[in-house]
Amino acid sequence: MPHPEILFFFFIIAFVYAAVGFGGGSSYLAILALYALPFKEMRLIALICNIIVVTGGTIIFVKNKQVNWNKILPLVLVSIPMAFFGARVRLSQDMFFIILGCSLIVAAILLWIKTKGITDKELKGTNTNNFIKDALLGGGIGMLSGMVGIGGGIFLSPLLNLIKWDTPKKIAATASVFILVNSVGGIAGQLTNLPP
Repeated sequence: MPHPEILFFFFIIAFVYAAVGFGGGSSYLAILALYALPFKEMRLIALICNIIVVTGGTIIFVKNKQVNWNKILPLVLVSIPMAFFGARVRLSQDMFFIILGCSLIVAAILLWIKTKGITDKELKGTNTNNFIKDALLGGGIGMLSGMVGIGGGIFLSPLLNLIKWDTPKKIAATASVFILVNSVGGIAGQLTNLPP
């Protein structure tokens, strides 16, 4: 490997992101971009790393019963095929970095906005299930995630916190599952673009 220090950076990124239920795809892309690696391979590497990092977190969230499958279903049912189709979109290198840069700026702004997390007690009696809204949100983030080669948790989590979709812990669990399935969908889409 021409740049062995990348492994060290990836280890640090994986450790930090795994602690909050994310995969770290955006940070892997940033590191790979600094080393001027081919952008088509960058997306595939970032998604593979996402799957490795987020699988353990997803298993822990499921074991601790933090995953509300009924609420997650609308998000992922639409996001998986959209991540697949997003990954199949053929982008020039310049367009890829423009979309990646703009989307990460938006994600940074969303992460910067402080919101008070909702508690289980406050959540009771409120109807936060909206299949169409969740499906549109999941599909939009899935498409963008597939195009840029990340799992989408960096977009999904702050948006769900803003709309008080669930408690912070359950949103983290949702983001973990979302990243995992979108990363798989994105890889599948990219593999169909490989030359025969």
